[in-house]
Amino acid sequence: MTPPAHALIVDDEPDICELLELTLGRMNIDTRSATNLAQARELLAQYRFDLCLTDMKLPDGNGVELVEHITQHYPKTPVAMITAHGNMEWAIKALKAGAFDFVSKPVDLQILRNLVNTALRVSENSPRLDRRSRDELLGDSEQMQKTRATIAKVARSQAPIYISGESGTGKELVAKLIHNKGPRANGPFVPVNCGAIPDELMESEFFGHKKGSFTGAVADKEGLFQAAHGGTLFLDEVADLPLHMQVKLLRAIQEKAIRPVGESGETTIDVRILSATHKNLGRLVENGRFRQDLFYRINVIELHIPALRERREDIPLLTKHILGKLARQMDLDKPGLAPDAARALSQYDFPGNVRELENILERAITLCEDNTIRARDLHLPKEGDSGLIPPMPQPEESGRIHLEKHLGEIEKKAILQALEQTKHNKTAAAKLLGLSFRALRYRLKKLGLE
Repeated sequence: MTPPAHALIVDDEPDICELLELTLGRMNIDTRSATNLAQARELLAQYRFDLCLTDMKLPDGNGVELVEHITQHYPKTPVAMITAHGNMEWAIKALKAGAFDFVSKPVDLQILRNLVNTALRVSENSPRLDRRSRDELLGDSEQMQKTRATIAKVARSQAPIYISGESGTGKELVAKLIHNKGPRANGPFVPVNCGAIPDELMESEFFGHKKGSFTGAVADKEGLFQAAHGGTLFLDEVADLPLHMQVKLLRAIQEKAIRPVGESGETTIDVRILSATHKNLGRLVENGRFRQDLFYRINVIELHIPALRERREDIPLLTKHILGKLARQMDLDKPGLAPDAARALSQYDFPGNVRELENILERAITLCEDNTIRARDLHLPKEGDSGLIPPMPQPEESGRIHLEKHLGEIEKKAILQALEQTKHNKTAAAKLLGLSFRALRYRLKKLGLE
C-alpha cells in the first residue's frame, strides 16, 4: 500500500480547516494544521511536507510571507494560496513569490483535488523535473544556460508563463519543454496560433459548442480548453486575440471554468496557460489594443528568449545539429562546412533567428557541390543583391517580412533555371545544381514543382 502524503494546512477559520482536512483525508493525505505564520514555521521545521495550503490573510501576517519562507527554505515543497473570491491581485503576488498555484473561496472541491494531485506529482518528481534540457534547447552561451535554468525552475510551478522573443527564436520549443519537465508531462500539450482562428469561430474553438447552438453546429464539439484538460494550453501569438475574446479568456483563466457555446452551465477545467508573441505586449496595452488585466494575468512570469545574433557563439553548434538532422531527413551524407561559409554565418544577423538558419542550411545542402557548403551556397540576403536573389519584400501591414517565403523563391528560381537549361532533364539538372537526384526530387516535392 502506498504510504500517505503529508500536507500542511494554514488557516485560522475552523470551517475551512475542517473542509480541507476532510477532502485531503479522503485522498489518503495526512494533514497537520496551523492557525498562523508562527505555528506554520514551527511545523515546517519539525516535519517534512509534500504540500502546503495557506490562507491569504493570517492573524500575524499574510500567506505571501509564508510562500516566500517555504520557497527559500523548503524549495521542494509546493505551496498553494487560498484567496478571497475575485482577489486576483493577491493570487498573482503569491505566484510571483513562488506559489505553485492558487484556489479561490468558496473552495471548489474538484479544483482543489486537481491542484493537490498536480502538486503531489511535483513533489514526487523533483529530481526528474530538474534535469537539464541541453540536448533539446541547444547552445552553450550564457544566455541559453540561464534560459534552461529558468525553464527547469518554472516547470515546477503552475503560474502562467509569458514567453517573449522575436519570430524564429523557438518560443514553442520552450513552451513544450516547460510542459515536458513539469507535473503535467503525461497530459496533453495543445498549441494554438491565436492569429489563425477567424474571429467568428474563436469562442467555439476555445470553449467548444453544443449541437444546434448555431448554424452549422451539427454535433457537440470539444474546445481547446477541454482538449488541454490535465495538461498545457499554449497560446502562440496571443497579441492577435481580439478584445472581445480577451475578456472571455481572462474569465476562463481566473475562474478555472469555461462555458461552451449553447451550454447553460460551466465546466471546470484543469489547464496550465503558457503564452507567447513576437510583439511588444506592454506597448499594445498602452495603445488600448490588449487588456491590461489579461496582460497581468498571463505575464506572472516572463521568460525572454534571446535572438540568435545575441548569442553568436551558439551558431556553430546549431549549424552542426541542423545539418545532421537535414542529412538524415534527406537520406544524404552530412555535408561539410567550408571556412568561408562558417565565417559568413557567424557574421550574419539572422533577422529570422534559428528558423532562418534552418531554412538557409536546408537550401544550401541541396545546392552545394562536392558535399561541401561554401559561402556562395548560403545565398545570404544582402542589400542591393541581384541575379538569383530577388529583393527583400517590404513588410506587410502587420509589420512582418515572410522570410521563409522569400528564401523559398530564391531556391525555386535556381531550380527552375537549371531545369530550363537541361530541357527538364532532372538527372542533368541535379548534376548542374550539384545535387544528388534524390535531393533534387526532395526539393521539387517540397516546393510544389513536381
